[in-house]
Amino acid sequence: YLSLPLRGVRVTSANIFCTDRYLKVSVPPFLFEAILYAPIDDTNSTAKIGNGIIFFTLYKKEVAMWDYLTLSNANKEKLQYLRENAVLKSHEKAKEETEAKKVTKQEHKKYTLEATMKLEEAERKRIEDLKEKERLKVMKELELWRKEQKDSEKQKRVQKEEELCQEAEQLKEKKKEKMNKAAIPNEGTSETRLKPTKGCGSFSMFSENLKEERLPAPRSAATIKINFTPRVFPTALRESRVAEEEEWLRKQAEARRTINADLSELEDLKEEEKNPDWLKDKGNKMFATGNYLAAVNAYNLAVRLNNKLPLLYLNRAACHLKLRNLHKAIEDSSKALELLTPPVPDNENARVKAYVRRGTAFCQLELFTEGLQDYEAALKIDPKNKTIEKDAEKIRHLIQGTPQDS
Repeated sequence: YLSLPLRGVRVTSANIFCTDRYLKVSVPPFLFEAILYAPIDDTNSTAKIGNGIIFFTLYKKEVAMWDYLTLSNANKEKLQYLRENAVLKSHEKAKEETEAKKVTKQEHKKYTLEATMKLEEAERKRIEDLKEKERLKVMKELELWRKEQKDSEKQKRVQKEEELCQEAEQLKEKKKEKMNKAAIPNEGTSETRLKPTKGCGSFSMFSENLKEERLPAPRSAATIKINFTPRVFPTALRESRVAEEEEWLRKQAEARRTINADLSELEDLKEEEKNPDWLKDKGNKMFATGNYLAAVNAYNLAVRLNNKLPLLYLNRAACHLKLRNLHKAIEDSSKALELLTPPVPDNENARVKAYVRRGTAFCQLELFTEGLQDYEAALKIDPKNKTIEKDAEKIRHLIQGTPQDS
């Protein structure tokens, strides 16, 4: 453990340089330099700044008792070599970290692309399955209709043949009755009626009566009027598409309501002023120049044109913080976090800003517990951000009642 006093100067993490054998704190006009007695683990070692001191916690690579803190009895050439070697190691380490970040970023982009492709493939497969189900259903209905048509035609043909056979039988019976009337009127007539005939099958009096009873009565002529329900879509109504069509109609109605509500205000605007992205850039420029009210007005109009862009709410929250509109800053930060879903590596920076701005607003309202929760959520996303870690430590001290620098 090493404690260095500070004499009325402001120190940041950029003033501290540390490797496994070399430690330097440069705060003009002061300079502290130490070439350590043995190597340390510079990755796990920490430095805390506050209360007028810098407090170092250095972890030895090998557990042993040091005779001195710094290397003694070393000539100038060796000290110069150790300094240059420390700088070279620091540059190599920074280069390796940069390369590792690039590789990690590429992996995140690849993962995001693969996830998007999988979602699109699943959606395409779902649509194809729905189309296949509808096709099979229509084919089945068509086959059933064809079968019914064939059965109906067959029944009509059989009925027509039976009627023709009955007419032929009746003609034969009348002819035989006329021929047999002269010889034996009574007996001949009865024999002729009971005797089966040839031709269209064997028919008796009982079978003919049964067939006559089975025949349905002729249908009465009528006219059926069909009225179709008017539809917005050119295709036929399908039960599987009802939810999608209703969602589309709802969004169209909402867009028309928004346009009609803003019609009087948008008439005087230029074409580029109706573009949310152009308004966002204009608000950013006004924020940079310190004109926060004008920036808020630009973001307000952009949100009315498109309320699905999280950066509009995020930037407007920053303006409200500057104007001390703390409750509005909390609302805009919460809305931005709601739109920044799902959490992916591409929106990490925006989510960190949203948590920090909402946590700052909570702290300025003296709601330190809620503010600390937002700062800790930001640290989970970006654990290497020293500024956020330092602010979170101050909030913890405020909650515990420990005095800290403002």
